[in-house]
Amino acid sequence: MKHFRNRIEAGQLLAVQLQEYVGHPDVLVLALPRGGVPVAYEIAKVLQAPLDLCLVRKLGVPTQPELAMGAIASGGVMVLNEGVLQSLHISQDALTEVAAQEQQELKRRDRAYRGEQPFPDLRDRSLIVVDDGIATGSTMRAAVTALRTHQPKQIIIAVPVAPPQIDQMFQAVADRVVCLIQPDSLSSIGMWYDDFSQTDDDEVRELLQRSRQEMVDKKSSCEISG
Repeated sequence: MKHFRNRIEAGQLLAVQLQEYVGHPDVLVLALPRGGVPVAYEIAKVLQAPLDLCLVRKLGVPTQPELAMGAIASGGVMVLNEGVLQSLHISQDALTEVAAQEQQELKRRDRAYRGEQPFPDLRDRSLIVVDDGIATGSTMRAAVTALRTHQPKQIIIAVPVAPPQIDQMFQAVADRVVCLIQPDSLSSIGMWYDDFSQTDDDEVRELLQRSRQEMVDKKSSCEISG
C-alpha cells in the first residue's frame, strides 16, 4: 500500500480528489495544527481558497500521552473517548488536570498562530477540514463538533490516511469524508509517511502568511484583469 513522501505530497494528492471545489467563493480550508497545516496549504493553493486553523488539542492518557482519551477545541468543546476512559479507569481528577493543561496550550497556540487576525465567519461556508491523518478520531470529532456550532453550509473532512471505518466514524457529524488510504492496521499515522518530521510553530505561521498573500495577489490580479 502506498506511502506518502511527505505532507506536501499528501496535500497535493488530496487536492486532486477535491477538484470540484476549485474557485468556489464559499470554500474555506481549515487545518488542524500542526501537522495538518502543510497538507491543508497544498489543498488551499489548488482550490484557490483561503486557509485558516481549527485549533484542537488531544487529551492524552497521563501514562500514555500518545493515546487519546478525548480532545478539546475552541469554544469549550470537549469530546471524550469513553472506551479508553473506562478500560484504563481514568479518574475525573486526572481528566480535569490534563484538560486544563491542554486548554492553556490551546490559548497559547491561538495567540502564536493567529495573533490579531480575527477568526473567519463560518456561517453558510463549505468547510474542508484537514489533518495529516486520523487514528482514534477524537481530535477530528472535537474539531467538527466545534465547527458545527458556527452553522456552516457543509463540512468535508479531508485526510491522507485513516481507519477503514472512517465513514461510519463521522457520518453523523460530517457531510463528506475524503480519504486516500484506509489500511486495515493503523498503529500510527507516521508509518504511512517517508518523512513525518514535526511541523513547528514557525512553519505554521509561514504557511498561513504565504496563503494569505496568495489570496491577496489573486484578488489583485482579478481586479486588474476585470
